[in-house]
Amino acid sequence: MHFFRVLGRVLRLLWHIGVGWWTIRRHFPQMDDAARGQRVQTWSLEVLQVMGITLRVQGTPPAQGPLLLVANHISWLDIAVIHAAGYCRFVSKADVKHWPVVGTLATGAGTLYIERESRRDAMRVVHHMAERLRAGEVVAVFPEGTTGDGRGMLPFHANLLQAAISADVAVLPLALRFVDVHTGDLHFAPSFVGDETLLGSLWRTLGARTLGAEVRFGTPEHAAGRDRRTWALDLQHTVERLRQA
Repeated sequence: MHFFRVLGRVLRLLWHIGVGWWTIRRHFPQMDDAARGQRVQTWSLEVLQVMGITLRVQGTPPAQGPLLLVANHISWLDIAVIHAAGYCRFVSKADVKHWPVVGTLATGAGTLYIERESRRDAMRVVHHMAERLRAGEVVAVFPEGTTGDGRGMLPFHANLLQAAISADVAVLPLALRFVDVHTGDLHFAPSFVGDETLLGSLWRTLGARTLGAEVRFGTPEHAAGRDRRTWALDLQHTVERLRQA
């Protein structure tokens, strides 16, 4: 019965992904930014429902920008979870743009792409992030640069924080956790780290019965004279406190 339950979720998820792809290709060109953002948030909420994931949001999601979100990174599922809490424009590694179907979904959601190994490209992305922030948008980054195991956090890289400093906007720390909704203990089904495969992580996630996603928003803060490295370290400590709260 477990196999058929997971298979049913797989089929519903594929259908929902197809609907999202069609919406982006057919309807997004006629929508304004606000309508697109609302549709992305609704679609992401529906993704979590299809996958049987309960969403819990603590704190206040940003209703508007300009604001830079910084969050810890656990899974391929993180972006959908944050979008479900509130729409924002993500910064993601450049190869996602070329993934079949996923690339279309990510680009349609307004993703900014970065070649992580290129210092020059990082400067380009920081420039575009600052432009989007000055335009009043909410932009989100994972300063760890890669996924962690969910038990702890990796050091925050400081480069992309330069966008908030250049645009003179606040940063909002955000903590993600996946938990058992009955016990509150950490749940590792969506883990995607080391040698774990995307397919294996997806199958575990779809098979989980009591999986919940928690999004905890902190308080917006400005650099207040801090350089980006000092600020990155302070934000890392803040996100860790939110994660442990």
